[in-house]
Amino acid sequence: MASPASPPPSLRFGQVVIGPPGSGKTTYCLGMQEFMGQLGRKVVVVNMDPANDGLPYKCAVDVSELVTLDDVMDSLKLGPNGGLLYCMEYLEANLDWLENKLNQYSDYYFLFDCPGQVELYTHQSSLKNIFSQLSKWNFRLASVHLVDSHYCADPAKFISVLCTSLASMLHVELPHVNVLSKMDLIEQYGKLAFNLDFYTEVMDLHYLLDHLASDPFFKKFHQLNLKLAEVVEDYGLVSFVPLNVQDKQSMTSVLRTVDKANGYCFGDLEERNLQAMMSAAVGADFQFDSALGVQERYVKTREATVEEEMMDL
Repeated sequence: MASPASPPPSLRFGQVVIGPPGSGKTTYCLGMQEFMGQLGRKVVVVNMDPANDGLPYKCAVDVSELVTLDDVMDSLKLGPNGGLLYCMEYLEANLDWLENKLNQYSDYYFLFDCPGQVELYTHQSSLKNIFSQLSKWNFRLASVHLVDSHYCADPAKFISVLCTSLASMLHVELPHVNVLSKMDLIEQYGKLAFNLDFYTEVMDLHYLLDHLASDPFFKKFHQLNLKLAEVVEDYGLVSFVPLNVQDKQSMTSVLRTVDKANGYCFGDLEERNLQAMMSAAVGADFQFDSALGVQERYVKTREATVEEEMMDL
């Protein structure tokens, strides 16, 4: 007589934290772990970066127990980039190790702190396959893509960030939330040309191209930049949520957005809030007021004289 099939694992929710190096992924995981802990959620952090030593948070699962970047570079004579790609392929080949580790935490919320190599999220398939397998293990995940907010002050870099964000959204194939991190440093390298909501909602990029055209270096690439902007606008997928990890209101806004993306706000792990559910269903939770409040806190306003306004016109 055949043994009865084992019941499927319980539903588990989490965030896959991705983004370029230095964008604040580890700091985000630390801050979000503490913030959700104050809300009463049981949270574990999974370190998916074999090169991330000296972790500031308590790590439940650490991929460095399976493979480390230094060992791969020494044994296979690879550089940092090639070594990290090999580590992710090695983890993909040993998913049973990861499954056994994760099964020790059946009733927790998961934060996956991922490596900062951009090609892992734009065209290399190892992490994508790992995320797909996590979904088969009954994980409901949303990818949280962090980028430095000060890129908004440079039109060329902001267009590059838009292209990277769009490529990651299409490649990873998870519900996706783009986050402008380090909002307290947004004007560290220059002033914003437009209000903050222009960047968070990714409005008409042709206005941004006009600023690029004023630079002699970028003027000769005007047609290329125009086509890149059209690609981003034609998809109409990219938008951003501003974040300062030290700001409780900012963390609340990001968490609410992620909870809608991975479906946590519709689950039964906490008492459901009918107003929040209806807001998510009908899209009534507008971001404009949120962006306006963030701008008032972090973007310095400059009073322009009548003569300066006439010169701008």
